[in-house]
Amino acid sequence: MPGVGAAKSSVILEGMDLGFHGDLEVGSGLVDLAVNVRRAPMPPWLAEPIAASLADLAAYPDPAPATAAVAARHARPAGEVLLTAGAAQGFVLLAQALRGARRAVVVHPQFTEPEAALRQAGHEVTRVVLPEASGFALDPALVPDDADLVFVGNPTNPTSVLHPAEAVAALARPGRVLVVDEAFADTTGEVESLAERRDLPGLVVVRSLTKTWGLAGLRIGYLLGPADLLARLAAVQPLWAVATPALAAAAACASPVAVAAEREIAAALAADRDHLVAALRDVPGVRVEGRPASSFVLVRISGGGRVRQALRDLGYAVRRGDTFPGLGADWLRIAVRDTAVTDGFVSALRKTMEA
Repeated sequence: MPGVGAAKSSVILEGMDLGFHGDLEVGSGLVDLAVNVRRAPMPPWLAEPIAASLADLAAYPDPAPATAAVAARHARPAGEVLLTAGAAQGFVLLAQALRGARRAVVVHPQFTEPEAALRQAGHEVTRVVLPEASGFALDPALVPDDADLVFVGNPTNPTSVLHPAEAVAALARPGRVLVVDEAFADTTGEVESLAERRDLPGLVVVRSLTKTWGLAGLRIGYLLGPADLLARLAAVQPLWAVATPALAAAAACASPVAVAAEREIAAALAADRDHLVAALRDVPGVRVEGRPASSFVLVRISGGGRVRQALRDLGYAVRRGDTFPGLGADWLRIAVRDTAVTDGFVSALRKTMEA
């Protein structure tokens, strides 16, 4: 099974590997439907600044220009922006800087790195698992009142559920840090985003630039939140944590040209997602849960482990669901690709279901 043996640090809990991610599903010769990163030629307005930055590698990175650009995009002061080496680093900074939290809560199913980072920093974690019967919809009442550090995704990986902004905002309160993982917000056209909300106490929004722009190897993301809280996070961040090429990418991706391009990509993605969802719902034995809103779709298939392996044998890699708290082996996550790839994949899926 190509890729599955790759080494990676993990938190193993109750037989669940919180450090397992879609890249471990991918192998030579497989069509990648396991990783939620868009693969397309890099536009000149992004490629050229990154390339030009290579001439400045003798100097230490200066995050100020990129920080100002991101702040302008989200109508915030620069002090309310912290650039990070990918969104995942943001979770580590939060877990390390907020070791004094009394009760950390992670709303599942969602990206496992927040819980992994919390546990590695010594936090005890309370899981709030959203019920499948509700389509994994967020109910703020499920989060304990005494939770002073809460993590929730929107749109959520792996469910592709987009929660109403007001439902997420209802979790904010004095004395609590509310962390909203918006790594995939640009895939929705920023619908339901809290990135520009400065009125909610303790709100930290985590953003990624690696998904839409295919920059997973560059490692660039950022946090938005109160300046005093971000200063605490910056104090535990490694020196010069974000490399010069990544800073160039951050500045470029905050430009009006980039924002307009994101909206166009999100609209095209929605059409490709609708095509995938319609095709999946036409396959007997496959259930698409809820209303997918991002660049991936979560499905439930009896014998999902067998189906996943059969798909690999036919040349397609999909993401297993049993490493996400709240899910099991019958769940698979499928990345949205163009209609030609989708049609080939669904044909292979039909074969595995008929076998």
